[in-house]
Amino acid sequence: MQQSRSSQISLADTPYYHCVSRCVRQCYLCGIDQHSGKSFEHRRGWVERRLLELVSVYSIDICAYAVMSNHVHVVLHVDKKSAHTWSQEEVLTKWHRIHKGTLLTQRFLKGEPLSEAEIQAVTDTAEIYRGRLYDISWFMRNLNEFIARAANTEDECTGRFWEGRFKSQALLNESALLSCMAYVDLNPVRAKVATTPENARYTSIYSRIQAMKCNSNTSELLPFTGECKQHDSKLLPIGLTDYLELVDTMGRIIRDDKPGYINSNYAPILSRLGIKQIHWQTLTTSFEKLFSYAAGCEVTMRRFKQNTNRQRARGIKNAKLLSNAS
Repeated sequence: MQQSRSSQISLADTPYYHCVSRCVRQCYLCGIDQHSGKSFEHRRGWVERRLLELVSVYSIDICAYAVMSNHVHVVLHVDKKSAHTWSQEEVLTKWHRIHKGTLLTQRFLKGEPLSEAEIQAVTDTAEIYRGRLYDISWFMRNLNEFIARAANTEDECTGRFWEGRFKSQALLNESALLSCMAYVDLNPVRAKVATTPENARYTSIYSRIQAMKCNSNTSELLPFTGECKQHDSKLLPIGLTDYLELVDTMGRIIRDDKPGYINSNYAPILSRLGIKQIHWQTLTTSFEKLFSYAAGCEVTMRRFKQNTNRQRARGIKNAKLLSNAS
């Protein structure tokens, strides 16, 4: 039974969410279709460019993403506070970059004279748009509809391209966030699309590594601690080099020629989070299976269940994997 978005998203509990969109049946988003032999590799660029375009419009940041052959992973950070600092003109300008808006909002931005009733209508509409600009459902809708239309046009067909709804997981603490990010960034390695994170194209870790090589920041992605000189509360709770070491270590653990092997060269983040190696390996290889609508330690998951009026929180028995980091 499908759950309402209000039961899956609670900004009072966390601003971080893992979202997954999958293609219907055997449709290929990207990659090479084994049935027809047709290549859809160029569509990976569509998804990546659209994601980065939406980030420049929405008050939502991207922590991690991976564009796979028939699905897309993205870890999002909702910045509701920033959205409420935007002026009415900023809100309308941003919304008009991806939508037409209304006739009144168009006239307002052109500086045309409006009556008091019309100005009030514009104000009311702007507040609706403001709420949408930090809404994950609208973000994913603007991503998926754009890609679906482009793919259907290219395939010269109509009909549904994505599954009915995207899957959403709330990430309730730092260990849930970091393990999910590593899980997302390692998707191409697990699928044997790439041998190492640094050659896994169309992922956030690839983008970050390329930026690091050029001694620059990936401004479209939420920065790690230490990447920005100025104080910023919107920073991922780990240094970039530590995260890269973490992902690389986890990638070595899941190599085909070393099943179940735990590398003795621990990443620094493991000791700081207090997560046992076997737990971390389980998290970064089976994150989606372990947790459903939310992931975190038992306390945060129970609070999330209460705040979203759910009868139970699926996956709560696996919360012990994250409990040491809460």
